[in-house]
Amino acid sequence: FKGILHPPDVLFLSPPLLFSLATGRTKPFRLTRGGNMAKEFQLSKRIFINNIDSYSSKCIAKYLSTCAVGGSLGEDEGEEEENKVSRKDDTVEDDRFQIVGTVRNKNEKVKSFALEEYSALSRDELLQRLMECDVIVYNISEDAEVTDEATWAISALHSEMEHFGSPKMFVLVSTLMTWAMTKPADPDDPEVPLIEDDFRRKRPHPSFKEQASAEKLVLKLGKTKKSKLSTYVVAAGLQYGMGEGVFHYFFKASWLGELSSIPVFGSGTNIIPAIHVYDLACIVQNVIDHKPRAHYFIAVDDSKNTLEDIVKAISYVLGPEEVNKVSRDDAHLTQELTQTDLDQLSLNLRIEPVLLRDMFNLRWVCESGITENIDSVVEEYKQTRRLLPIKICILGPPAVGKTSVAAHLCNHYKLHHIRVKEATEEKIKHLEEMLQQSGGENENDEALKEAQELLDSLKDSLSQRGDQLDDENVLRIIREKLNSKPCRNQGFLLDGYPITYEQAKELFFDEDMEKDPRSKLLPHNKKIIPEYIFSLDATDEFLKERVQNLPQSVAEEMHYTQDEFLQRLSTFREANTEDDTVLNYFDELEIHPEHIEISNINDTENRAVIEKIIEVVGGAMNYGPTQKEQAEEERKRAVERHQHLIQEAAEMELIEAVEKARMTVLLEEWNKNVKEVKKQEHELLETRSIPMRHYLMKYVIPTLTQGLLECCKVKPEDPVDFLAEYFLRNSSED
Repeated sequence: FKGILHPPDVLFLSPPLLFSLATGRTKPFRLTRGGNMAKEFQLSKRIFINNIDSYSSKCIAKYLSTCAVGGSLGEDEGEEEENKVSRKDDTVEDDRFQIVGTVRNKNEKVKSFALEEYSALSRDELLQRLMECDVIVYNISEDAEVTDEATWAISALHSEMEHFGSPKMFVLVSTLMTWAMTKPADPDDPEVPLIEDDFRRKRPHPSFKEQASAEKLVLKLGKTKKSKLSTYVVAAGLQYGMGEGVFHYFFKASWLGELSSIPVFGSGTNIIPAIHVYDLACIVQNVIDHKPRAHYFIAVDDSKNTLEDIVKAISYVLGPEEVNKVSRDDAHLTQELTQTDLDQLSLNLRIEPVLLRDMFNLRWVCESGITENIDSVVEEYKQTRRLLPIKICILGPPAVGKTSVAAHLCNHYKLHHIRVKEATEEKIKHLEEMLQQSGGENENDEALKEAQELLDSLKDSLSQRGDQLDDENVLRIIREKLNSKPCRNQGFLLDGYPITYEQAKELFFDEDMEKDPRSKLLPHNKKIIPEYIFSLDATDEFLKERVQNLPQSVAEEMHYTQDEFLQRLSTFREANTEDDTVLNYFDELEIHPEHIEISNINDTENRAVIEKIIEVVGGAMNYGPTQKEQAEEERKRAVERHQHLIQEAAEMELIEAVEKARMTVLLEEWNKNVKEVKKQEHELLETRSIPMRHYLMKYVIPTLTQGLLECCKVKPEDPVDFLAEYFLRNSSED
């Protein structure tokens, strides 16, 4: 407080303020002299984290930005006093950690949790930023290329210790791959796990030796002058949660639903130490708050899951519920997994943290591991990556264009197109394949019996009702389709169904949903109820004209022959004139349909309708095009650009040819006109010269001829003078 207090000033600190100073909480306080305000001080905790736009560092930074300084301190460290001082103010922004950090992609949107972001800094500039912070966190767990920068950073800070204005802390978030080749704690009992005390005999994976060296350097430099620079290493297991990192391949493959089974690389029996990324962030928070005496920590949850356990759990909740084992050699064919990812997935390590529970106050997110908490982890994955299902229902009269609009929307949003006819055919085919694969074996199997009975029921119904199923079977098939994993993941588009109020009520009814006496809404299954209802409509005359313009073969295939179409149109109109229509059902659930009138007969592809629906629904919530689709789209664009250039060249060539022909005609016309003008000028000159020639022939030429003859006879010395006198003499005589 130099410059504020002078002898004989006395500084009195209240117990709450002493606790605030002791724990390093960011509580502002003011010094007063004689009752007047002198100056305000702020004890801040500014944290630097590298690459805050990467998966792991971003999650750690985001978590810490919500934490109050000292928020993880337990009751034994002054909980009662802490409650008095600022427990009620933990959510105040001044109490929270201030996060700054580097980003790899400077074009990305600024992170809301970061106070400052840096990119493309020189080493001198980076050191200056590090010196401004109280805590420096370097995360090398997901990017080996950062290791060199981390070792430079701790070395540079160590050399600048004497210039520190306040003590600093350096936390290295490393990976348990630095333990990958460590021998078991007890060779006679491989079930005995390794603990933190074994870190001196740990052996790294061959590809992670640099990270192991960085750990040693950080611990070594932290021993020099702990009052100035304290260092810690947190060796993390494979991280999961909040959108996923190394396990993302399995989540994505399961969510997309393109594989009949999810691959497990190798035998799958290797035990993978793992930790939720927010639990890792909580451990980092505890290290910062507690400043523990131990300097090396293992960050893993309580699980002892194998790779196969993890993949099975993901596949069961999110995917096809099947896995298949793939050799590690074939794993290299998977383009989405790097060699580093494959190395981590092959980790086999029994390890257990002891110090975490002894020293820290942890608020676990997934203490029991990923498989025990798979439902919440999957939900995090969907929410973080915005992989939310879009559920649409399109209704309307026959020939209004529902199917063509639905097909375009399904392609745009990557949705599953559900039509009664196709869903029925798919179900029958599935049942037939299921029974055929059984080969008559296990005839007593209850599932096979049910499959056979359902198949017989479907075929009987189709034969009796003329290729149309009864409502009970249709509802069963459509409900099963809506509840399928692909529809629950990506979403669906119901095309032209349900048709009636009763069908809708039965299809979306949720028997497990308890009726709320205070709610006026009908019981319904929120997981399969459509979010968007679009009612397309047009006048009967418009629809008839559209059907008449269809080719005969198309009309027959779609059952749009004159008699069939008029009957279907009449049935639709009658069903939608009553009070209890399918649209009324959705209105009662407060899912209000969007009515779209179609009147442009020339818009055969219903572009205006599609644009309107996309405007209402908004952007897609999926992974977007795959690499293969992007390559195909780029190829199409290249072909289009090439064709466009060819067309432009042809058009330019045609324009030039036309212009050249026009200029040729103009030139010929010009030359013809010039020739005509010259001819006319010549004739005019000839005409004008006739009087002059007559005059010369009559009066001048005879005299000139005689003068020349006389000149020849006389042969004067000066012929010109002779002729002049001759002309003068004869002219006077004339």
